[in-house]
Amino acid sequence: CLIPFRAFRHNNKPEFYVRIQTGVYDKHVIMNIMKTTIRLCLTFVFLLALSASGDQDQQTAGSPNILLILADDLGYGDTSSYGGTDIKTPNIDRIVESGMKFTRGYANCPVCSPSRAAILTGRYPDTVGVPGVIRTHKSNSWGYLSQEFELLPLLLKRADYHTAAIGKWHLGLEPENSPNSRGFDYFAGFLGDMMDNYYTHRRHGINYMRINEREVDPKGHATEVFTSWAIDYIRGQSESTQPFFLYLAYNAPHTPIQPPEEWIEKVLKRERGMSRKRARLVALIEHMDNGIGDVLNALENAGVYKNTLIIFTSDNGGKLGVGANNGPLRGGKQDMYEGGIRVPLAASWPGHIKPGSVSSVTVLGMDLFPTICNAAGTNPPESIDGKSILPLLTGNPAPALDERTLFWVRREGGLRYQGQDYYAVREGKWKLLHNSPFEPLQLFDLENDPGETDNLANSNRRMFKDLSIKLRSQIQRAGGVPWFKP
Repeated sequence: CLIPFRAFRHNNKPEFYVRIQTGVYDKHVIMNIMKTTIRLCLTFVFLLALSASGDQDQQTAGSPNILLILADDLGYGDTSSYGGTDIKTPNIDRIVESGMKFTRGYANCPVCSPSRAAILTGRYPDTVGVPGVIRTHKSNSWGYLSQEFELLPLLLKRADYHTAAIGKWHLGLEPENSPNSRGFDYFAGFLGDMMDNYYTHRRHGINYMRINEREVDPKGHATEVFTSWAIDYIRGQSESTQPFFLYLAYNAPHTPIQPPEEWIEKVLKRERGMSRKRARLVALIEHMDNGIGDVLNALENAGVYKNTLIIFTSDNGGKLGVGANNGPLRGGKQDMYEGGIRVPLAASWPGHIKPGSVSSVTVLGMDLFPTICNAAGTNPPESIDGKSILPLLTGNPAPALDERTLFWVRREGGLRYQGQDYYAVREGKWKLLHNSPFEPLQLFDLENDPGETDNLANSNRRMFKDLSIKLRSQIQRAGGVPWFKP
């Protein structure tokens, strides 16, 4: 408060100097000094408050926090924002409405592990050793995540991010393929393929729940456990100026369809006439949506929501046998038809992505890898297959993503597959597929036949041959990558 005495001037001399030299204590001079002092003190208090607010909102002009939410087996039509009329998902809808909705978002595979491998490597899953589901029993496991390729969290760590994976891992039980070994600073979740029970968190009687490398046995529904861990992580990281990347992979709505009983009753009370089978799945999805809402609220309460890029998607389409809704699309989980691979996809980032925007550009899970890298201010390897959609999200000129030739593959055991691969390839509006290793290839014009009902394999032999050659080339490319541990 001595500052105004020295700074305020009277007759071109500091007021304090005039008072000392003359011994005159003019009341107007003193009042001016006091007013100036008060103004500067209030300004100082305001700047302190502004600084504190800036700390709470975690440098909104700096590197964004990144939250990637992955659902498990969520059908294309099983959110209200994607046309579901018997389901209410206000929190997933909140992400969709506050950012960009993709009508042609795709998983890289119609089953779990390959899609996750694609997201975390930015490559086609069969080229990183994961053409099929990695399971806890070696005799029925169809993939080994190659050590040759760096995962997304490693690149983000170099950009000074703290990285965390919470929820379902499903990319191997080997020590070298644990989340911590593959670049995540923090892991809290389930290492295995699926849970036999959402409350006991076991698979074949074995506990695969971990916090980092330590076995834990938390109580409660898995969705609620993962949500709670995510909230705790966000709260802890919000106290740091270091940006974070949180990969939140829910187990829901994968089988067993086991929502809390009160959620089933809530759905049945609202949706008169709905079968209990459908109500159970709807309840499991709405229960997950509620958890997502709690996570979004945690971002807001921690003051970091405005500086967080949020991406939501699923690892494959919904499973028809448990009552999933894949909208107007043919097929479901395990199928190469659209219902097995097309999924909800949305991204939100306040101030960067226009709310309510919609894109019909074809985007795959592997495209999230370079997108997240670019948002974090780091460059992905040039050799990856994925393409960044960050320019598209932020309203800038985007690459011609729809001109790509895109591939899907799955290897599986069982009577239907016998350890064989089956594929799909898409270029523009054309899609070539076989839905099991022992079915003939089918050709569809997705622009005029989005339901994939009219097989043009015999009537358009030129396109059939062209896509067959490209598919063969991709099969050769991936063929040299081991899908089992060397």
